Amino acid sequence: MTAQLTDRAALMRQRARAVDAGPALFLHEAATDEMQDRISMVNKAFTAPAIITGWPAPWRAAFPEATIIADEPTLALEPETHDLVIHAMALHWSDDPVGQLIQARRALKPDGLFLGVMSGGTTLHQLRASLAQAESEVTGGLSPRIAPTGEVRDLGGLLQRAGLALPVVDSVPLTASYTDMTALMRDLRAMGEGNAMAARPRHFARRAVFDRAAQIYADAFGDGAGRIIATYDLIFLTGWAPHASQQQPLRPGSATTRLADALNTKETPLDD
Repeated sequence: MTAQLTDRAALMRQRARAVDAGPALFLHEAATDEMQDRISMVNKAFTAPAIITGWPAPWRAAFPEATIIADEPTLALEPETHDLVIHAMALHWSDDPVGQLIQARRALKPDGLFLGVMSGGTTLHQLRASLAQAESEVTGGLSPRIAPTGEVRDLGGLLQRAGLALPVVDSVPLTASYTDMTALMRDLRAMGEGNAMAARPRHFARRAVFDRAAQIYADAFGDGAGRIIATYDLIFLTGWAPHASQQQPLRPGSATTRLADALNTKETPLDD
């Protein structure tokens, strides 16, 4: 049984409130720009794209020809229907990211392209550290307040487990500055990216915790001009539905050229 990371109902409420209040979409704008650049470098025309996302508006605007699919646990995708599937800014809230990738891979035609983008890596590490230190000092304990983030080295393995060929994972770090921690948290609410973890505390935190966290943040992560810095790491995932035309790894022991010859160096045998 998959462990429950996300309170899905809370996540949907946060997204709805953000849309009603006027969402902050700068991360989606950065992600769509980067995604369009990456697709333009692929020597292939895509005629049946699908996009999996909880934020249809910015992605529909960037890819008007794409079918938009909600990021539900069970995706509304038909097998071998699309030549391009994009998983857009939603995988970091999935309780079963491998399952999401498997469903996306099954929806691809042979030699179809999967592209994913999600928050991960060092995203909000400053806020995480400040809240943890403040809560430890004030209450003597810790509460789950910011969702865990995936690392580049681990996410490549997820692509392989999902059966995608030629997997590549890389990150694009972004930074933003805010007047203070309150402004940052207001922006996170406008993104629909507040605390929606299933294990989050259900009571209001003490004001002293946030006051102390704001002080720690300003002291440790100020920009020297009276503002604070926040990091957002966009993690990009690339993989292909397997096809016979793709490059295949050689069988171990099948090499016909010695490495020493290729490097023009002398091979030194090791003692047994």
